Amino acid sequence: MATIRLASDRSLLISFGEAVPALACRQAARLTRSLEGVRGILNLHPAYASVLVEFDPRVRSHAEIEALVRAECGVGAGHARPLAGETACPTKERLVEIPVRYGGECGPDLEDVARHAGLPPERVVELHASASYLVCFLGFSPGFPYLDGLPPELATPRLPSPRKRVPAGSVAIGGSQAGVYPMDSPGGWRIIGRTPLALFDAQASPPALLAMGDRVRFVPIPEEAR
Repeated sequence: MATIRLASDRSLLISFGEAVPALACRQAARLTRSLEGVRGILNLHPAYASVLVEFDPRVRSHAEIEALVRAECGVGAGHARPLAGETACPTKERLVEIPVRYGGECGPDLEDVARHAGLPPERVVELHASASYLVCFLGFSPGFPYLDGLPPELATPRLPSPRKRVPAGSVAIGGSQAGVYPMDSPGGWRIIGRTPLALFDAQASPPALLAMGDRVRFVPIPEEAR
């Protein structure tokens, strides 16, 4: 389901509902990509299940932006209605494989996650690496991906007190979400591994390795390769 709402004199909020989080994430990603570079649109602010569209009222009116959104994704104006199926706002998903060293000093919370799940650490790694994740959006710090798709068995509460420093590349679990820290920063998610990949490089184009709508798979680095 989706709605279009007036957010300000120069913005509209398109909400996709949260009954099916993965579907809402995909629809928000598709709409965001379809509106990038459109004349008169100043900024796009995607979240898990919504997109805030900020536009220049000197170039386009509310009605014109609303009509554009409806044309892109078949969203009904002013009330909820189903989207036009999985083909709405089509974008090609990119698969990114992220190598991970699990456990040990790279994953200090792996044992805690295993105890919480009632599973051996090896099974936690197997489940985590067998899932396919969707990048819902980037936030918290530059390039930090909020990932949907964590196996429900692995959902683990965040730390009672955040760490003052989480190393760049840390692969983590926060509640029912998965993520990767792009740079050294404070953080309260459970760290189960670390990747040698750089998720953010200010000198690169684009600077972030991942983008909204990408698919992610984690690939364990064998012991002999460490």
